This record gives sequence, C-alpha cells and structure tokens, in this order.
Amino acid sequence: MTTITATTAPPRLRKRVGAGRRQWIGLLYVAPAVALVMLFFVIPLGMTAWMSLHNWPLMGEHSFIGLGNYWAILRDTRFWNALRFTGYYTLIVTIAIFAVAFPLAIFIERPRPFTNLYRTMFFMPAVVGFASASLLWSWLLNVDSGLFSPAAYDLGLIDKKFNLLATFQPAFWSIIAMVVWKVAGFTMIILMTGLQSIPQDLQEAAVIDGAGPFARFRAITLPLMRRTLALALILSVAGSILAFDQFYIILRGGPRNQTLTAVYWIFNQSFVSFKLGYGAALSMVLLVILVALSLVQLWLLRKPEGLD
Repeated sequence: MTTITATTAPPRLRKRVGAGRRQWIGLLYVAPAVALVMLFFVIPLGMTAWMSLHNWPLMGEHSFIGLGNYWAILRDTRFWNALRFTGYYTLIVTIAIFAVAFPLAIFIERPRPFTNLYRTMFFMPAVVGFASASLLWSWLLNVDSGLFSPAAYDLGLIDKKFNLLATFQPAFWSIIAMVVWKVAGFTMIILMTGLQSIPQDLQEAAVIDGAGPFARFRAITLPLMRRTLALALILSVAGSILAFDQFYIILRGGPRNQTLTAVYWIFNQSFVSFKLGYGAALSMVLLVILVALSLVQLWLLRKPEGLD
C-alpha cells in the first residue's frame, strides 16, 4: 500500500493543496476586518432598516406598520426643506473646499524651502474634531466676547458690533468659512498625492512641445487625476450631506430654522421627539440618496477608455 505524502504527491495536487492553504490563511487575515464590518455596519444597518418598518417609541412596545414611516416622509415638508438646504450647502462648500485645496496642493507638491512647514500648517486644522472646531468658531463668532465682531469694531471697520449669526447669509457663510478652514487641508493632501503620481516626463514633454500651464493642466493633470478627484469629491460630498456638528453647536438650526440639515432633522425626530422608527426611515432615505450620488460621481469621473 502506497501512502501519498507532500513530497510524493503529483505536482498538480501539491499546487492545489498549496492554493487552498493560502486561501484559508488569507481568510484568517481578513476575518477581524470582516467581523468589525459586520458588527459596526451590517448589523446596525439591518437593525435600522427593521426599525424603519415599525412605530418605535423610546418607551413602550413597538408595532409593525410596514411602509407607514416612508409614506409619512412624503408629507414631511420640514424634511424636504432640510434636504434642499443640505443640497445647497453641499454644492457651495464642495466648490469652496476644492477652490482652496487645489491651489494649495499645487503649491506644496514640489519641494521648496519650508515645504514641510507649509504642509503641516495647512493640514493642522484637519486633526481637530468637528465638535471642537465648532466650539472654537462659536466663540470666535460671538458678538460680545468673540474675536471677529469685537476686533472689527475696535479697529473702526464697523460702527457697532455685528452679530454674524443673527441672519441667514452671514451665518451660512460663517459656517462655510469654518468648514473650509477645517477640511481644505485634508483634501489638499489627497490632491497632492494625485499630483505627485503624474509622471514628470509627460509634463516635460508638454513643455518642450510648447504647451502652457493651463494647457498642461487641462490635457495632462485633470485626466490623470480622475481617480484622485473622484475620491476627494465623494469624501467631500458625503461629509457635507452628513453635516451636523457645526449647525447644531454653532447655530442650533437657526436663525428661524433656516439652517436645518437632513441629519439635524433626523436627530430631532429620533432623540428630541423620540420617534425612533421614523428617524430610522429618514436615515434609510438619506442613505439611498448618498449611495446614488456617490455612484453618479463615480460614473461622471470614470476613467476614459484607452487612458492608462
């Protein structure tokens, strides 16, 4: 009777056994990540979807109502107004972030004196949490004890102290300024890595051919940065749609509920009115909108065929 060992087995069988062993080892390596995703994303998502089908008060028994919460969303004008404002805010803040981050990324891309210092300075606000940044700017914007309005009054730039948070336009643009200060450095780093991945030979060849800076930017930089731009754009849009901290801490939805965001309204319905089932339904609707927008952005910024 002949016993087949690892050394006497046919080469094809040894290769198959080795491949199977590598697959199991690979599964063991990814198992912790899969467990974390299941625990903190898949299971909570399933629970949220299940809650959205119920009348789920904070106290007492919950009851199954099917799509009742979703039908109620169609009649919730406050939610649609909040969603409209969220879309407007997302559009403005995304343009503002890229308008600041792209020039900064171009400026710090190539080594020059104090480049590391510039990179650190521009990126530093990104390490501050949104809640902490909102508290800081809430103080800076205070009409009496803050910095902006009292400093402008002391310098004689205004006749009397002006409350930047009393009306919609100054309050809205104050939030935009805070978010750009907070996020532009992070977006700058993402764009800088995309710029550094562009082969320098292409830029030099274009210069030899007589292409100017704008022509090189349009014909070389933008096409080769599509994936980087897609990543930065998706992160910016997703973060803007989920905006909550700055509007809650600085404005509390004011003035006159004009700065209610979609997440703020979900928070209000879930943890102020204690309609947990309705809040879960609102969350699922916002998730669908967010996924759809991300897919559209990926499609618009897809890599053209034949472009390596």
